Amino acid sequence: MRLQLGKSLICASALAYSEKNMQTLTVKSLKTEIHPQTKVMFWFLFASTRGAATRIRIVKLLQIQPYNANQISKELSLDYKAVKHHLHTLEKNNLLEKFDANYGATYYLSALFEENFSVFNEIAERMNL
Repeated sequence: MRLQLGKSLICASALAYSEKNMQTLTVKSLKTEIHPQTKVMFWFLFASTRGAATRIRIVKLLQIQPYNANQISKELSLDYKAVKHHLHTLEKNNLLEKFDANYGATYYLSALFEENFSVFNEIAERMNL
């Protein structure tokens, strides 16, 4: 996948496959109408990378209530460092915010995520997660 910031989407040739039904999921196949760059970001984070399924699970947990990294790792039975990596990735892309910058920081969904919740739901549904 190639993406040029500030310009239109160049290529959406990378494919994400659902393990259950092998549906092809590309940026162009998403039906939700949002800003094209936001759609690409959601597709990249939640559909096209190896950690996409884990990020979907983390976000679904955070939809219920805010958690810290340790609580997320226990709830989802994931390695703490892996959880920290995914939280950092989501925070870097402005989809999560955290309360307190210390060790026990609590993470919650950002306003950007809330505004574009529909595209996340579409991706998660099509990935059967």
